[in-house]
Amino acid sequence: MSDGLKGKRIVNTRASVQARGLDDLLRAHGAIPISYPCLRIVPPDDLAPLDLALRELTAGQFDWLVLASANTVQALRVRLDVLGLSLAAESWRVAAIGPATAAAVHELLGISGVTVPGEYLTEALADHLPLKPGARVFLPASTLAEPLLAERLTARGATVCVVDAYQTVCGDGGGDLAESLRQRRIDALTFTSSSAVRCFVERLKAECASIESVCELCAACIGPRTAATARAAGFRQVIVPDAHTLTGLLQALTDYFSPARQQEIRFDGT
Repeated sequence: MSDGLKGKRIVNTRASVQARGLDDLLRAHGAIPISYPCLRIVPPDDLAPLDLALRELTAGQFDWLVLASANTVQALRVRLDVLGLSLAAESWRVAAIGPATAAAVHELLGISGVTVPGEYLTEALADHLPLKPGARVFLPASTLAEPLLAERLTARGATVCVVDAYQTVCGDGGGDLAESLRQRRIDALTFTSSSAVRCFVERLKAECASIESVCELCAACIGPRTAATARAAGFRQVIVPDAHTLTGLLQALTDYFSPARQQEIRFDGT
């Protein structure tokens, strides 16, 4: 990567417990990360369904454990510790949406050999999972998770148990983004989920800043669904990396701020 991000002030909207990885990548390439946590991860209101499903998983009553985020893996680790349970994927298999989630499975759950689709997308995870007819799938997720993954797995003949593993609520803390926007000291924003986009808008409005003040800024979104949410919120400069990872997000930002790309933007106004 070039030093095209040197001195650029990039807003990191990830939850505080997740922000470090992206912050480190930005700093390594000369950018200045601005912390503005738009999400906070908390337990669901009712933990009983999750606890029951975890006991059933350890008893071998599922064929697959399907994980769409590292947040879910962390939530499972907490409940397993509380329940005094351990996982050993012998009679069942694990699938993760991408390498970061698979790495969390290995680190936090001690499970290797995780199935990861070639594309790090919900659709790819659902469509390319090697399911047998009638497969039993345990799908823990956020209370705000979209139903697409469960619906596509069900359409393929799986019996899917969807359980709330955590709640995603709007975050707080970080820098005074409204003031930074007034001073025109922000160059771009990053979003790694649709929930982050929605909570960003909600939080910014609560802090008496107009969403119009940021819609002209570059919004770097980790995947197409997040990008669609950003566009629906009014962002006009939306970029999506080819690889839906943090490294890919950084590359997309670097490409965006390259001299050639900036000249193109000034020329055509897009």
